[in-house]
Amino acid sequence: MASDAKMLVTAEGRRCGTVGGGCVEADVVRQALETLEQGTPGFARHTLNADAAGDIGLSCGGTVDLFLEPVFPSTEMARLFDAVATGIAARSTVTVLTGLKWNGGPEKVALVDRRRVVVGAGERMVALAGTSEGRPGGVLVDEEHSVFVEWIPRMPRVIIFGAGHVGAAIARVAADAGFHVVITDDREDFANKDKVPEAHEIIVGDFNSVLDDLTIDEDDYILATTRGHSYDANIIQRTAGSRARYVGMLGSKRKRAVIWKVLAGAGVATEALERVHCPIGLEIGADTPGEIAVSVMADLIRTRRLAESGE
Repeated sequence: MASDAKMLVTAEGRRCGTVGGGCVEADVVRQALETLEQGTPGFARHTLNADAAGDIGLSCGGTVDLFLEPVFPSTEMARLFDAVATGIAARSTVTVLTGLKWNGGPEKVALVDRRRVVVGAGERMVALAGTSEGRPGGVLVDEEHSVFVEWIPRMPRVIIFGAGHVGAAIARVAADAGFHVVITDDREDFANKDKVPEAHEIIVGDFNSVLDDLTIDEDDYILATTRGHSYDANIIQRTAGSRARYVGMLGSKRKRAVIWKVLAGAGVATEALERVHCPIGLEIGADTPGEIAVSVMADLIRTRRLAESGE
């Protein structure tokens, strides 16, 4: 089961987030408020067959299973949620376990790296977190121990070299799409919070120095969008053979041909260059920085989801 969609419903019925919208979501709000009154977690299933979908104006159909959990204010609960939020922001792997029977009040535990935050009798569930080994994310209902387990994988990271108009536009879309955004430039006038407020990290410095300090992992997406061919060529030379899931360079087919010839002559392996996306982005006729950002992020999202699905 996937756990991408979440929604918070207040006692007054206000919503934050979404689990799909439409009439299903309206019904979920009602069920969430009922769960709040009952004071214990529960499950709900919504099934839309073809007839029902047509009656309510939806055509997608399908079945949606939801886990409903009441949230009560307490020092313990605030500490747990703060640890989870901090862990997500720091790109840590987070595991959250929730007891399904709250006879003695809320029962939860969050494991953030080596830190453990327990609410109520949550300590009993810690050993169950080990079943998450090898899982990239998702949820599990452990009926034997009456526990709901959620594994929150760290956010994928997009590293944008070049904070010009296109790089800044990509940063904005990437942040909204759930990526941890790192943008770097050797010009402080471009790489700053005023110009790129959506970035999680801004690094001002020589591109080679940044690359020297960078550890590239399999959930990284590298984009060369600098102001100069030589900068882009150097970035591709140093990252084409890396573990990054995606390496791309902004530019035309002609620019690619010129730079690829130089890089091949410098000894960059053919198979490494073949995996580099250039021009970056899906072919949608994009022209403006905003349009290019949409096409690039569409390609990154596709790459991410295909990797998560194992395709």
